[in-house]
Amino acid sequence: MNLHEYQGKELLNRFGVRVQKGIVVSSADDAVDAAKKLHKETGTNWWVIKAQVHAGGRGKGGGVKLAKNIDQVRKIANEMIGMRLITPQTSKQGKLVNQILIAEDVYYPGENETSEYYMSVLLNRSTGRNMIMYSTEGGMDIEMVAEKTPHLIFHEEVDPKVGLTSFQCRKIAFNLGLKGTAFKEMVSFVSALYKAYYEIDASLFEINPVLKTSDEKVMAVDSKVSIDGNSLFRHPDFFELRDKREEDSTEVEAGEYGLNFIKLDGNVGCMVNGAGLAMATMDIIKMAGGNPANFLDVGGTADAKRVEQAFRIIMKDNSVKAILINIFGGIVRCDRVAQGIVDAYNNIGNIDIPLIVRLQGTNANEAKKLIEDSGLEVESVILLQEAADKVAEVLA
Repeated sequence: MNLHEYQGKELLNRFGVRVQKGIVVSSADDAVDAAKKLHKETGTNWWVIKAQVHAGGRGKGGGVKLAKNIDQVRKIANEMIGMRLITPQTSKQGKLVNQILIAEDVYYPGENETSEYYMSVLLNRSTGRNMIMYSTEGGMDIEMVAEKTPHLIFHEEVDPKVGLTSFQCRKIAFNLGLKGTAFKEMVSFVSALYKAYYEIDASLFEINPVLKTSDEKVMAVDSKVSIDGNSLFRHPDFFELRDKREEDSTEVEAGEYGLNFIKLDGNVGCMVNGAGLAMATMDIIKMAGGNPANFLDVGGTADAKRVEQAFRIIMKDNSVKAILINIFGGIVRCDRVAQGIVDAYNNIGNIDIPLIVRLQGTNANEAKKLIEDSGLEVESVILLQEAADKVAEVLA
């Protein structure tokens, strides 16, 4: 589950991570009030206005702007709220900006220069350990840094038996070239950041940039936070942080019916039970010359109603030219799936997309009879390769 910048900062602050102060608003009037409040609290005379969408690269699309007076705050807020923000990480349609963050200006003059750093905490899947990745090149695309100057990216892995040690925190601060007050600030920052990551069951923390201010403070100016959805039962208060407006509406609907669904840019709809079989089905579709339009796992307890709903969700994608249903009846019964297919056909009507069905396992014979007696125009296959061949045939 992805969080907005302001939500991520609120969580970080809860664990003692210093963050850039800001107030989220959804109207120009509220933006002005927020700017005035921040001025009273922090003394800031300039404000950074940031679109709150689940996408990076907001600055490149006009989603991050600096206001130097109250009139500019109102003008920028009016322009930004309601716009469709297009960034390198959005579709061509962009994302609708429903709310913005009014943040204090932390790039104020002082005795020392400000410096920006990159820092993220994530799982290194090759070693099975949490890892802190950091660089002196903050504020830039980390992919570009990795490509052009990989020697400027550092990694620090955390032993799960020991946890993050104070020595590792000091090593990170040293590699970033810090000393004095800023060194101590960074040590505390890294320690608190990792604690937040670990205790909220996050799958990713990305802070870009981490800022050393002119008075030697270290803070998170931005935050990208993703929480492991499988851990939400341990954090019931996090459910209210989910912004469904930022998610694909079809995926949200599928989740409400207990379906594991991810929309893809293809032309063959898939309905499968089990993640492994779903991946194999997608692979064989690709090998047959097609492209999967979705990942859809109906699960091991699918009944006719859930299968019908899965069918409806697939049909909402106008790019789908064929549907492959591949069910192995272990826990799930094939006849239940077949009944769901029949119900979907009867209830939706006017379905002119080729349907290829492979039902094997528990009650497979009953399932086959159900489909045959229904009179539906369905291509029935036994082997997975046959299914792939049929996909290639209907797409030709």
